[in-house]
Amino acid sequence: MARARWFSPVALVLVIVGGALGVAARAAIVVPLTPALGMHTHPLVVPAATLGINLLGSLLLGFVVGWLDDRHPLARTFLGTGVIGGFTTYSAFAAQSVTTASASPLVGLALIAVSLLGGVLCAAIGLAVGRRVVDRPGEVESAGDAE
Repeated sequence: MARARWFSPVALVLVIVGGALGVAARAAIVVPLTPALGMHTHPLVVPAATLGINLLGSLLLGFVVGWLDDRHPLARTFLGTGVIGGFTTYSAFAAQSVTTASASPLVGLALIAVSLLGGVLCAAIGLAVGRRVVDRPGEVESAGDAE
């Protein structure tokens, strides 16, 4: 029996290219809102944009996982790990949560709660829609199989 390769150069290139596209899409949304560019925006504008990006990314990742399942591993690697992984950002969420909670504890806790619960809900909706597209509405994927 052939042993599975632990490293795929093609998959790595797909993740790199997809990640670059995802990061570029996120930057196109967030960078114009950053106060460093001279804009005078409300301090919650960037955390709100990050929240929206992460909720949308959760929905899209759920859809990709439900739609592609394990039938198209390279497409799932490109879209899920690459594009959507680059588009969403846990580190920005974490840093913005701490900063926001330091300035306003209730708003910070609300940001954390909405991000976590909303992300899970969006992922569940995306999975359901993705599975419905391929007519597999009842299947449940193990946590280890999801990106």
